Amino acid sequence: MIPPGETIGILGGGQLGRMIAMAAAQLGYRIHIYAPEADSIAAEVSAEFTCAAWDDAEAMARFAAGCAVVTYEFENVPVGPLAALGDVPLLAHARALETAQDRLNEKRFVTDLGGTPAPFHPVDSAADLAEAIAAIGAPGILKTRRDGYDGKGQWRIMTPEDAEGLDLPAQPLIYEGFVTFFAEFSVILCRGADGEIRYFDSAHNVHEGGILALSTVPAPARLLEQVPAARELAAKVADALDYVGVLTLEFFATENGPVFNEMAPRVHNSGHWTIEGAVTSQFENHVRAICGLPLGDTGLAADAVEMRNLIGDEADDWATILGDPANHLHLYGKGAARPGRKMGHVTRLTFQRD
Repeated sequence: MIPPGETIGILGGGQLGRMIAMAAAQLGYRIHIYAPEADSIAAEVSAEFTCAAWDDAEAMARFAAGCAVVTYEFENVPVGPLAALGDVPLLAHARALETAQDRLNEKRFVTDLGGTPAPFHPVDSAADLAEAIAAIGAPGILKTRRDGYDGKGQWRIMTPEDAEGLDLPAQPLIYEGFVTFFAEFSVILCRGADGEIRYFDSAHNVHEGGILALSTVPAPARLLEQVPAARELAAKVADALDYVGVLTLEFFATENGPVFNEMAPRVHNSGHWTIEGAVTSQFENHVRAICGLPLGDTGLAADAVEMRNLIGDEADDWATILGDPANHLHLYGKGAARPGRKMGHVTRLTFQRD
């Protein structure tokens, strides 16, 4: 057990690191951020900040020397340089990163555990793409195997002709068949070092332009019927990885049951509603888990909760948002409000009235 007063290291300096840092401070921990970008919104609310490249072994070692435990706020942290952490615990450990960083490995891993992803085929050349389309059919989505998020690194292929003459990037790709679904949802769990697992309510997620726009709980009854099977798979993933902390799996709800989409070995945008909407937020429970503290209650703190992302200049409407006393506004402190950039979110709680 790591007691309050110790320092938690966070790899990555974005909004998820910022919210982990704020939850950790409430429990009495200090936060040390490590990120290659000098402009870090997580560092703004943390005790220490190391700005250095991921492959700077000396900087990484100095960072680790002052930390009791290290975690990360996004899954694209390069794994190789993490050897410089030495004996300082990394939670969740590097195998979770290695699994989630490659879409092909991730889908094979989940398939081996009995999960059902969308049909997929590795693509390294135009010939591979033609073979994939012939095997799976079109429409489908061609994705980079690494580094894509929020719809980036993806190409929709509606017909085989769309693939002809496509200028493929010089990196490994994966082709996925379209999934016919009636809703999207996520399973967010927190697993302690002792193997205890607690689940948050599964939110109904609505995406716009490949970016999460809205999460609501409770989800519709039709969707909730698929949550037990999805949780069963999520638990298998967590146990197979000996995972410690918050883990997220995203699913499509289909007529034939839940279809796995992707996993994120970290706190997740679709769980932001838990800050006000759950008894213990995903961020606090992540801190509790990696420090060996008892996990908190994940139950709802209201009858219904809605979380809406503020994308681009939507965050400029903060005064109107705050004009409704039922709203809880979170702005991330970012600079320019570029299109597609998550600038904050707003959460609204609903209580039944007698």
